[in-house]
Amino acid sequence: MALSAAQAGEARQKKDIRDRWLLSAPALLLILVAGVGPLLIVVLYSFLAPGSYGDVKWEFSSQGWFNVFFARDIFDDTVSLADAHFSIFWRSIKLALGTTVLCAIFGFPTAYFIATRPPHNRSVWLFLITIPFWTNMLIRTFAIQELIRTEGIINSVLLKLGVISAPVQMLYTDFAILLGMTYVHLPLMVLPLYASLEKLDFRLIEAAYDLYASRFNVLMKVIVPLVKPGLIAGSILVFIPALSSYVIPRVLGGGKNLMIGNLIELQFGQGRNWPLGAALSVTLVIIVLFAMLYYVRNAGKAGGSSHG
Repeated sequence: MALSAAQAGEARQKKDIRDRWLLSAPALLLILVAGVGPLLIVVLYSFLAPGSYGDVKWEFSSQGWFNVFFARDIFDDTVSLADAHFSIFWRSIKLALGTTVLCAIFGFPTAYFIATRPPHNRSVWLFLITIPFWTNMLIRTFAIQELIRTEGIINSVLLKLGVISAPVQMLYTDFAILLGMTYVHLPLMVLPLYASLEKLDFRLIEAAYDLYASRFNVLMKVIVPLVKPGLIAGSILVFIPALSSYVIPRVLGGGKNLMIGNLIELQFGQGRNWPLGAALSVTLVIIVLFAMLYYVRNAGKAGGSSHG
């Protein structure tokens, strides 16, 4: 009887596992078809030869990957590093990191302010934070353009106040791209931080003050470690779309300050080099993957040290 009971329990466990797999099969199939499938197509295209007028030739070629890192002179066939690509990659990473830092600087006090409001008022402040999501990102980008262009609101006000004698060139610069991406992605930092701060036990802050801790020490040694999961989640949510941004650099950068997304679009459009565009897309995915692994690994170390 004991053996049969054990066998029955094992059979029920197997049936439970099988039922779970069957229930999750539609979601797994959707992820496979809509997520992994297109990525595999892009990887495949990166190892094909470019067509004469776009598209690809179905023959194996590593030229797309070669062109990501190297450039061949059209006259003497000499090979050199693709400095333009490296410059664009570096600009993209630099601006994405800058956007993440600025969103954290402005997002943390905003989230803290909302989390310390009376409970019945927090929903109103969260509603105000999410309002920009109701508007198309292109419209928000044009709004920033109207603010910082040569004849825009900021320059006009500064000229009338006598602060400047001539309009400041802000549009079509890295500063304009950084400002636009910070404005667009700021809610993605505020919401995860608010979710962490809302659960914060503020009695710990009072205890730190009772132990004569300064405001800076309370912030760095009490609040930040406790809300680090929200900070890391917000950083990932900001960094990934900022790194692959296309619309903001196109509008505010004026086509001169390209980022990875613009370079990829250029290859699939005017460049008509789909394998190179596919190879650049896979390279972008690899950069994002390494960034996420770095964030997760550091978060795990920080969590382990704090528990220790």
